[in-house]
Amino acid sequence: MRGYRPLAVLLSVVASVTTVAATSSSSTAAPIPVPACTYPAEILNLSRWKLQLPIDDPNQSGTQILQVTQPRLNTYQISPWFKVSSTSTCDAVQFRNAVNGVKTPNTTYARSELREMNSGGNEASWSSNSGTHTMVIDQAITHLPKVKPHVVAGQIHDGNDRSVFRLEGSSLYVTRDNDTHYKLVTSNYTLGTRFQAKFVVSNGSIKAYYNNVWQATIPVSFTTGYFKAGVYTQANCTNSSPCDGSNYGQVKVYNLTVSHS
Repeated sequence: MRGYRPLAVLLSVVASVTTVAATSSSSTAAPIPVPACTYPAEILNLSRWKLQLPIDDPNQSGTQILQVTQPRLNTYQISPWFKVSSTSTCDAVQFRNAVNGVKTPNTTYARSELREMNSGGNEASWSSNSGTHTMVIDQAITHLPKVKPHVVAGQIHDGNDRSVFRLEGSSLYVTRDNDTHYKLVTSNYTLGTRFQAKFVVSNGSIKAYYNNVWQATIPVSFTTGYFKAGVYTQANCTNSSPCDGSNYGQVKVYNLTVSHS
């Protein structure tokens, strides 16, 4: 047995040294950086958007929605309507709109949405018959209003809702003008499920995709088009209760891109 004692001692010494080295290494290792963010513009590129909120603008006479444009939008947030979803993960922007929110003139429902702008800071306006216009929203619908659990999460607009992604309960649709049930995408949507909504407009038509899978092609002709992203709650105090801020629609947007060619 004597022949084995030096080997046993050596193994013991090696194990001891390894333990000490590991302990020393872990105690001096640099901490893992933790994401930190304050403003939605740190997560999404908002350089060509303006924000429309379901709250009254204190600087305007009468009751009018609050709109935030660049460069103010770069350092703007207002809880709970438009904010970083989590300041620790910094992965999404929360859009919320209550059923009693302030709405734009000639509309039935309020919204917490981004409206597309052009590089000059003016409202975007493009033709469905010229060029290719694409919007991709990486998002999750996380909350629905009560009684009438309907929200819109992504739009093509030209004064009218040309096509939108619309959730009614667990049924997600692509709409066509006033046909709110034009194409059923899924009847089993679960709140909080992350998905990609995509619109491609070219050659007088709209193509809609869900998670990169084609859903519908809609023939359409317009000359004043623009994209919208966020949450447009399809309920108000006449068809949903309670009539207060606890009753709302909500969407998280993880990424948002628009391109024109």
